[in-house]
Parts: sequence; structure tokens; C-alpha cells
Amino acid sequence: MKLWQKETRVSEIVERFTVGRDLEFDIHLAPYDVLGSLAHTEMLASIGLLTMEEKEAIHVELKNIFRSIQAGEFSIEAGVEDIHSQVEFILTERLGDVGKKIHSGRSRNDQVLVDMKLFMRSEIKALVEGVNTLFDRLMHLSDRHKNTLMPGYTHMQVAMPSSFGLWFGAYAESLVDDLYALEAAYKVVNKNPLGSGAGFGSSFPLNRKMTTELLGFEDLNYNVVYAMMGRGKAERSLATGMAAVAATLGKFAMDVCLYMGSDFGFIGFPDELTTGSSIMPHKKNPDVFELMRGKCNKLQAAPNDIAMMTTNLPVGYHREMQLIKEVIFPAIQDLKDCLFMADFMLEKIKINDQLIQQDKYNYLFTVEEVNRLVLSGVPFRDAYKQVGMAIERDEFKPERSVNHNHEGSIGQLNHVEIKAMMDKATANFNFTKWEKAFEGLVD
Repeated sequence: MKLWQKETRVSEIVERFTVGRDLEFDIHLAPYDVLGSLAHTEMLASIGLLTMEEKEAIHVELKNIFRSIQAGEFSIEAGVEDIHSQVEFILTERLGDVGKKIHSGRSRNDQVLVDMKLFMRSEIKALVEGVNTLFDRLMHLSDRHKNTLMPGYTHMQVAMPSSFGLWFGAYAESLVDDLYALEAAYKVVNKNPLGSGAGFGSSFPLNRKMTTELLGFEDLNYNVVYAMMGRGKAERSLATGMAAVAATLGKFAMDVCLYMGSDFGFIGFPDELTTGSSIMPHKKNPDVFELMRGKCNKLQAAPNDIAMMTTNLPVGYHREMQLIKEVIFPAIQDLKDCLFMADFMLEKIKINDQLIQQDKYNYLFTVEEVNRLVLSGVPFRDAYKQVGMAIERDEFKPERSVNHNHEGSIGQLNHVEIKAMMDKATANFNFTKWEKAFEGLVD
């Protein structure tokens, strides 16, 4: 039976349609449902709705369930509606009527809200770690290839000298700004909705600040109606933060696909990291980066997908909100996979360090020549015309060297400052607070 079921059985056809893919994703919420129940029952004991003996018995079994989840031995049984039901059924089976008491003062609505927020908070930590790993890789490559020149383009035309150090470093710094967007999502996610019930509070004297502390939240969603309005808002905020990271990754993936092409030949990868063609034996295809580009485009659509499920819904819970899981869960996994694969591939990247010696890049250095003339005293417009006339006469002979030394240029990449920004952005998340809270709950 369902937790809410009375006597009438729901049609199996209706049940199949309404449950959908929920169980597929609910298994990922299992540890967080247990953690939420540990905090909730601790609070129930503090206000006299559980005796200390009942609380201790419940906690022993909840911790046993938690350990089984960690060991990969936990599953949601056939016919059980969701993760919340599974945990309560196990407790009732083991403890009898005591197990039935854990739902006092909460609804499945605030249960799923707190489960999702705990899950997303943990996944944000994994994403931040993935961003930092890729950032470190890009910074290492930027430093290693800081003196290796490459063509810079505007309008897809050869423009001015750039460097591989600048290219890698640009994407590293972009990830810093992306963390700011992810931090904004984290602030929305890191608030406690537990105790809001079905969105209208409870007549029990709940201590919501206590569960906020026990679960390591930064604060709580005070207004119980607003707490329920957070279903979808928190996921959309996270999707927006992930879309920022995906935009950087997707752009980088496009660069790699372009620069691997034989007409460019800027970079390459070992054969075992590329794929071939069924009829063209020479092909070395950038499939990893093409898929990364496609996944990142999907990720940038995720905030809109979630918005379209929730826009114009009146206040309160509505069943289509469960469909948000079908967007946010795969999106998180896709982004983690893309971050991992980008780092994995870049470990073996090959750089063409003789690239700009080719005649087709002669005109890369026209601005350098104009600037040299200006520094010797020639007015800029005259210098520009002088170099332009040499190009028209096919007499331009470049000096393949650059002298850029201002902040952020080829000669001064400001790695120390960019690393400091990333360290500060990462520290703003303060993951240790809830990690310690979790340790206190399960010890």
C-alpha cells in the first residue's frame, strides 16, 4: 500500500503514468532522505513527539539503512512508490508502530524538497571540484605553452598573434566567473525547507532552526508557502549555474574541433583518443569534443526546460514538478562527465609549436609592425598606411616576434592573480559546514 492509500486501489495504468521515471532518480536521493529523517526525528524528540527511547531505536535503524546505501546494498522494492515510502516501510517493518511516527510534522512535499536540496548541494560540491580540476589543467597548459604563438582570429579571419598560453588561460579564467554563477545557485539551494509540510506549516511546535543546524544549511526558507514555491526554483537556479560552466566548455570544445582540423592543424591527440571513419582511413575524428559540444548545448537549454514546467503554475505543489527530476539529474551527470573528459583529454593534447612559421600567417604581424613604427615616432595613421601599402605591393616582410607585456597579454598572463580569484571563489562555498553536520548525524 501507498503511504496515502485508504481502501480504493488506484488503476495500474494511472499508477504507471503518475510514477513515471521517479524511482529511477529516487535511488540517488536515498542517503539524503535518511539524513533528513535523522534530523527530523532528532527534532521530534526535542519537542516531545518521540520519546528518547523511540528516537534512539529509529536512529539505530536509520544509520543501518544509511550504511546499506553506502555499501550499494539498498534498493527500492517493487510496488513501493518512492524513496520516502521505502525508508518508512523498512522502519515500520523493523520497529513496528514506532516506525510510523517519523512522518509527524512533515509531508512528502517537504521531504522531497529537503532531499533534493541536500542532493543538489552535494552535487554542486562535485561540480566545483570538477571545475577546479579542469582549471588547474588549463593553467598548467597555459604556463607550459606561454611562449608558443598561435594565430588569433576576428570574423574567422587571421587577425593578430595570440598564444596557446593565452588560449588555455582564457578558458581557465572563464571558469572562475562560472563559479560565481554556481555560487549564486548554491545560495538558493543551501536553505532548509523542512517543516514547511505541504506548504502550509504544521500545528506541531516544530523547531525548524534545529533541523537547519543539524543538516548544515546556511539558513532556512522561513515562509512555508515560499518553501514550497522553491520546488523548481532551486533546480532552475542550479541549471542556470551549470549552464554557465557548460557555455565555457562548449565554446572550448568548438575550438578544439576547429583546431584539430587538417586546414588548421593547431593541435592533435593520440590515436587512441580519437575515432576513425568506416570508409576514409585517414580520419581522426574529435568525437569526444563533438559530444561535449552537443551535451553543453543541451545543458544551456536546461534552465528553460525547467522554467517551462513551472511557469504560470499557481502557488502550491503540482504533480508535474516531479518531471523536473528528468531534467536536472541527467544534466548534473552530463556536466560532471564533460568536466572529467575535458581534463582527461587535455592531459594528452599535442601542440603544434611551429605553427606560425607558415607563410599564410605572415599578416598576423601587421599590427606589430604598425606599433613598432609608432614607437619609433611615426604617427599612428601614417604607420597604418605605410604597412597597408607594403601589403598591397606584396612587400610586407614580418618579424615573427611579439613584445606584449601589459596585464593579461602574451607576455604577462597573470596566473597568480587568476589562481587567487579561483581560490577565493571556491572558498565562498564553505562545504565543510554541512560535511561536518552530516558526520554528526551518521556517527
